[in-house]
Amino acid sequence: MDKSTFEERKTIAGPMHTALRHDSAHKHVSGTADYIDDIPEPVGTLHGALGLTDRAHAEIVAMDLSEVEATPGVVCVLTAKDMPHSNDISPSHLDDEPVLADGLVQFHGQPAFAVIAETRDIARRAARKAKITYRDLPHFTDITDALENGAEIVTKPLTLQRGDAEAELELSPRRLAGRMRIGGQEHFYLESHIAFAIPGEDDEITVWSSTQHPSEVQHMIGHVLGVPSNAVTVQVRRMGGGFGGKETQASQFAVLAAVAAKKLNRAVKFRPDRDEDMMATGKRHDFLVDYDVGFDDEGRIHAVKANYAARCGYSSDLSGPVTDRALFHADSSYFFPHVKLTSQPLKTHTVSNTAYRGFGGPQGMIGGERIIEEIAYALGKDPLDIRKLNFYGEKGSGRDLTPYHQQVEDNIIHRIVSELEVDADYQARRKAIITFNRTSRVIRKGIALTPVKFGISFTMTAFNQAGALVHIYKDGSIHLNHGGTEMGQGVYTKVAQVLADSFQVDISNVKITATSTGKVPNTSATAASSGSDLNGMAAYDAARQIKERLVDFAAERWQTAPENVTFVPNHVKIGEELVPFADFIKQAYFARIQLSAAGFYKTPKIHWDRDTGRGTPFYYFAYGAAVSEVSIDTLTGEYMVDRVDVLHDVGKSLNPAIDIGQVEGGFVQGMGWLTTEELWWDDKGRLRTHAPSTYKIPLASDRPKIFNVKLAEWAENAEMTIGRSKAVGEPPFMLPISVLEALSMAVASVADYRECPRLDTPATPERVLMAVERLRATKA
Repeated sequence: MDKSTFEERKTIAGPMHTALRHDSAHKHVSGTADYIDDIPEPVGTLHGALGLTDRAHAEIVAMDLSEVEATPGVVCVLTAKDMPHSNDISPSHLDDEPVLADGLVQFHGQPAFAVIAETRDIARRAARKAKITYRDLPHFTDITDALENGAEIVTKPLTLQRGDAEAELELSPRRLAGRMRIGGQEHFYLESHIAFAIPGEDDEITVWSSTQHPSEVQHMIGHVLGVPSNAVTVQVRRMGGGFGGKETQASQFAVLAAVAAKKLNRAVKFRPDRDEDMMATGKRHDFLVDYDVGFDDEGRIHAVKANYAARCGYSSDLSGPVTDRALFHADSSYFFPHVKLTSQPLKTHTVSNTAYRGFGGPQGMIGGERIIEEIAYALGKDPLDIRKLNFYGEKGSGRDLTPYHQQVEDNIIHRIVSELEVDADYQARRKAIITFNRTSRVIRKGIALTPVKFGISFTMTAFNQAGALVHIYKDGSIHLNHGGTEMGQGVYTKVAQVLADSFQVDISNVKITATSTGKVPNTSATAASSGSDLNGMAAYDAARQIKERLVDFAAERWQTAPENVTFVPNHVKIGEELVPFADFIKQAYFARIQLSAAGFYKTPKIHWDRDTGRGTPFYYFAYGAAVSEVSIDTLTGEYMVDRVDVLHDVGKSLNPAIDIGQVEGGFVQGMGWLTTEELWWDDKGRLRTHAPSTYKIPLASDRPKIFNVKLAEWAENAEMTIGRSKAVGEPPFMLPISVLEALSMAVASVADYRECPRLDTPATPERVLMAVERLRATKA
């Protein structure tokens, strides 16, 4: 390319901060994206199926597997005693989560054996032939049952406190107390769990796993097999969705596939169907929140005391950090002068609940928003006025300290809310809705504006690290590998943009490769909204190392100062000379310059002392707000989301197209959690909502009829994140709290807004109808 051609093209294709399609988008829509079940199977591949129990809590007196083993095509049956070194896959290392139940069943659907057969169909049919004799034990599946029966806790609770909440509650001019039940949620990823294990020589094994945490799966396979981690390679090119459900829950399927593969020296694949997946894997935690709040006649909060009891299931899994994060977000966007928050992670005879987008934060935040709503109805005011009155202040205002004693230094919630209030014409629309509700007999409307303030970082400090491996080949093409996993959220695209931007080459020059524990070791889960933050910075560090070597080479080769060497679009500029990037790299190769680097990043400034409940667990906060308008039918409880307006803060967006997609998707998924998705266990402890026929995720027809989503383009992260961007994975999930509060306003209208409807979630049409009837009765 000559200089004149270069001058015509001053930019590269796909740098940071530009809208670029997801690298696999065209493959997703055309069906050509390869998932694990699309990998060609080696000759002799076997298939596994789980043998599920049908008691909620029982001792296994006898387990007759003779008919299972005698089924034609069955190669072997695995039980707990067949685990070579350990039968435990507890991510919290509390030795409380067996691979296969060993004499004790603790939830309905707990796997007790695994069938390995020539085909998946044979394995599944054979698994149903087991004869298991049980001695039933008392069970409880609900939070209230657990509390009434003095249930154990699965992990140590947390207390966050500042000031003297109990004393200030007594002194407050006004006081109210209440209880809110918050439902759980099934992940409902499009691709169910799957693992494909291929044995190697000696103790080696390679496992393709649909997991957000390849290093965790690697560790668990090594732990159960009794081999070191260097013998296990876990690979992930993409997942068909994860949402937290594949952070720890993938281990069971990967471990069983690996054990069978090494035992039989044949490739083994495990792929449960949707029902089995939903019965045997964890969900979002249900919560029961008891709150007590003191406030004054203006609505300013003086003190808050709240307990967050959670249905955790039979084992600890990630319930400790999930319930911790619920407390971290119980303040939502509000300053509590005096506060005491406690968690109660309860053991129940249900599947062990696990990570889910927001990781407890949404449950904590919705509890905080219920407190605001209660105050507003008690005072007869617009909840938005109460929100504004109680927002965190600016740094140094005296109203900037969280219940965990972290100072809020980057507060932009005032600007976010005020801009959205104007842009969405909130005040005029609210007045019009109140007027409409006075004359409408059947249809009632509601509107609400709610904020989001969400902390970004793993609260386990050690997890806030990442690695990346970058190679430049002598033809100038670039190979990228990092610890982030791609589940549709676009982390591969964003990190590739970081690398393209660093070297100033077109993104087509960067090859994105499957995440592999054999390339980047000791990776953290792609979770906590930190995938782009951590891995983007690690890739940037790798690029920095290579560029420093290249600059030194150019300075010596061209006899110029290092500051005269710059990377410009698809070229390297050395003094006044432009050298095409590929030509420059070839010369560097022949000069024996190292063209590979392992990048590393650890999040600065964060620390957390759980024992004292103090620290700086979050590097920064992401903010947002949403206005939702709804209509309900007071005769049936059915409703529609008429309009949603969102203004969300992603800092300086790495990729606006992907970020807007994340906001839209997060909103609809959060709306499903709060309105349509209901988990239900019967009196025998059986999950009855274990398929699309009984479990209702939002459909295309459920999306807001008018859906306006904008990014706060003026926002820029005050911290040194990659490109001054902010995380986008989890924060938008909490924006649809506005939908719940809009439904609440519509319901409250039947009693002239005198009483808080106290809608539990999910606010299904049945719950909405019952709330309408309850409030009508109070008016009469």
